[in-house]
Formats: sequence, structure tokens, C-alpha cells
Amino acid sequence: MRVVAKFGGTSLGSGDRINRAADSIANAVNSGHEIAVVASAMGSTTDDLLDEIQFEASDADRAEIVSMGERTSVRMLKAALESRGVNAVFLEPGRDEWPIITNDLGEVDVEETTKRAAALESNLDHVVPVITGFLAQNHAGEITTLGRGGSDTTAVMLGKYMHADEVVIVTDVEGVMTGDPRVVEGARNVGQITVDELRNLSFRGAEVVAPSALSYKSGQMGVRVVHYQHGDLLTGGTRIEGQFENLIDMQETPLACITVAGRAIRNRPGILAELSQTLREADINIDCVASGMDSITFYIEEDLAEEAEALLHEQVVSDTTLSSITVDGGVAVIRVTGGELPNRPGVVQAILSPIAEAGINLHDVITSATSVALFVDWSDREETLEIVQSEF
Repeated sequence: MRVVAKFGGTSLGSGDRINRAADSIANAVNSGHEIAVVASAMGSTTDDLLDEIQFEASDADRAEIVSMGERTSVRMLKAALESRGVNAVFLEPGRDEWPIITNDLGEVDVEETTKRAAALESNLDHVVPVITGFLAQNHAGEITTLGRGGSDTTAVMLGKYMHADEVVIVTDVEGVMTGDPRVVEGARNVGQITVDELRNLSFRGAEVVAPSALSYKSGQMGVRVVHYQHGDLLTGGTRIEGQFENLIDMQETPLACITVAGRAIRNRPGILAELSQTLREADINIDCVASGMDSITFYIEEDLAEEAEALLHEQVVSDTTLSSITVDGGVAVIRVTGGELPNRPGVVQAILSPIAEAGINLHDVITSATSVALFVDWSDREETLEIVQSEF
């Protein structure tokens, strides 16, 4: 099996941990597996170096300075592997074999990087490359960086271009947990999770795998997160499944929006649960929910709107904090979904501006970490779809 193993800063934070990492790599190599290694800076070295830059520094100088953490890690890990009889070589920007090349804008040159990754791949049965994470090199030979979480990006990118069977992210958490164990009791490891689920969690604070890295995951290649104390690269942890698909989708049937108004409804604990439970008991699915300071809007299938209105009206009448209910039918929804959306500054404006220029009124815009849902009049659906498709 071909594996790209990424070791985070915590997993390389001391000599003992470097030995543990080297043992796990050596065991996998001795079992006949092809291993490439991506190493982060030891401990908090990168942050410490950035904190010490108390002067005006160019981007080039800053990149050179912060690169020293990763440069140290790969040398330490290469030496530890050699002491275990494993043929290893460290790779950093400036070496002829260095794989990750960016253009003048700092974007990865896919063609050149793919070619260089293939050269590494062809030699994996002879040597273990230990590669600096986070760093890249432009065509002029200058060091560039891959941004926050760049070591994760390095690993998954190289896994993709080197046709790895699996990328293993070795870190200081037990894979993906059901909740933050520092906050909630009984948090446990999730055996598997989809890339879309994890991407949404990552953009909402879960520090497991950098969101930018997940864009490179293909459906065929596995990605797994394990704790550095586990000691086995080939088992355990959380497996991340699937891959991002960029989609523009229009719902085939019309929706209705049912709006319940109430005084300071946002300060009424449990009101959303109560209204949703009423619809649930009638087996009415909620497509989307939008809330304001004094209202909650449910989007449901239009042919269920009359039943839903009657049920929710009963609650409005019996609840003194609720004022009224209204229904508007003939609503269409167009969704733009893609793993790259969060990495595109101004993406929502890019979607909305041409729609506004066409004179199309939006009922609602609801966003998540990886999607934008546009609610328009049913009569405007085809034109809206054409506009969105032309932009993306």
C-alpha cells in the first residue's frame, strides 16, 4: 500500500515523539508499504518564529524565516529513520527533487507539481522522502507558503498526485470526535465521516484537518486522522470518505415559505424546536429554515403548505408571544455547492450581483460553509439558473 503520512507539530514536539513517529514509519516500511512523509515544524516553532518578527519584513524574507521550523523537522526525522535502517532523504524547497511549485500568484502549478510528484512516486520503493510541509517554491526558486494548515494541504495534495492509497494525518486528537472532549462529557471517536461533513465542521471551528487540504481529496484515496500516541500508521482513527463535488442544482418542485412572526422571537428559548416538532409529527419535511429578529420562516414542499399552515396557526393562537402566520408559494431554490467556495473571497457577491442586475428579486439567501442556496420566484428559476451557471 502507498501511504503519505503527515506528522503535525505536536506529534514531533520532542525527541521522544520524533522517535515514536520514526518507529511507526519504520514498521510500515518493514511491512512492505511505500511511505512518503510530510513533516510540520516541531511544536509551536512556526508561531514562535512569527512572534519574533518584530520588524518590517518582505513576504519573501518572512517565508524564509518561518521555513526554518519545517527544515529542522525533516532533518531530525530523516536522521531518526536512518538510525533504524530506513533509507530516507529530506526534501525542502531548493532541492532538485522538490515537488510543489507555485506560480507568481502563489497558486499551485498543477502541471509542474504533478510531474514532480510522479518522479517521487516512481522512487518510493527505494527511499522514504521526508518532505517539509506548508512550504512551496515558485518558478524563480523563491520560497512560498501554502497558508494556514499548509502541512495538511501538502500531504493530501501529494497523496493525490502520487496516487497514494491513503493519506494519514497524525495529530494530537483521537480523530474526529462527537464533541470537544474539553467541554462535553462522553465525547467519543467517530469511525468515519464524509468530506462534506468535515469541511463544514472545519470552517466552524473544528481543528482536525485544514479545510484547504480537503479540496485535494479524491474519492478513491482514503484520508485518515490518528493520534500520535496510537503508533500505527495503518489502522485506527477516523476515516474521511468521499470527495467534494461542485454542483449547481435546481429543485424540481416548487416550495412554499411559511413565516411565523412573534415579538422578540429570538429571545424565546425552544420556539424553533416547538414549531419544527409540530411539522415533524405531521411528517412534513423542512427543506430550509431562515430566522430573523421577529420571525421564523420554514421552506417546505408547496403541496404541503395548507396542512402546515393550519398546524402552525394552532400554535400561533395558543402562544401569546406569537402574532401571526403567512404563506407564500411558488418559490424555487437553486443551490451552488462546492468545496472551493469558502476559499473564494467575494464568492457570495459574485453570485448575487448578476442576479440583482437582471432585476430578479431574492426571497432568501442561506449559506453554509460549502453551499449557497438562492430562493427566488418560481417564474424566475430558469433565468436564475442560467445566470449562476454562467458565473460558475
